[in-house]
Amino acid sequence: MSVDLRSYVFLDSLQPQLAAFTGTTCRGFLPLAGQASLWVETAPGMVINSVTDVALKATSVAPAVQVVERAFGLLEVHHDDKGEVLSSGDAVLEFLGLEEGQRRKPKVVSNTVIRAIEAYQAQLINRNRQGMMIIPGQSLFILETEPAAYIVLAANEAEKAANVSLVNLRPFGAFGRLWMAGTESEIDCAREAAVAAVESLSGRTK
Repeated sequence: MSVDLRSYVFLDSLQPQLAAFTGTTCRGFLPLAGQASLWVETAPGMVINSVTDVALKATSVAPAVQVVERAFGLLEVHHDDKGEVLSSGDAVLEFLGLEEGQRRKPKVVSNTVIRAIEAYQAQLINRNRQGMMIIPGQSLFILETEPAAYIVLAANEAEKAANVSLVNLRPFGAFGRLWMAGTESEIDCAREAAVAAVESLSGRTK
């Protein structure tokens, strides 16, 4: 069976908000800020079950996220030791018969900033968010990537670069989506860092 390595994302240090958001929304073992993290996305989705098995048997990483859809599958694993996380990735790649460079190159599908958000729109967003609330008057940054899992890299790098609030994140499905809030200047800084991180990754385009 041919496997499409849609995303392969190594994060050397989970930022506090991304770690907390993942812990809030995941059904696995909660990651902590500062831990290394690996996100692997495959097509078809069912393959991710075997990917999880390989990663856990090869190393002592812990899984936080496993999403199994018909089309796409997603796995996140983490550990205090970066070497353990990298080794789990090596084991997964060997199992799939692929190299990291055979992942799909991510692309930014949409990139929007809404400045001085209105109170009613803030309420709509807050009713559906799983992270921090957005306050009326703040600026809202919305980013969409393809494949989906690369959105975690964008979120992590944005949080490193700026004092912003992680409102919501969706790292699985056809597209990844990120919502962040903050002052106008901080949001501009976060946006620049997020987009640059996604666009800097190598990979195949077909």
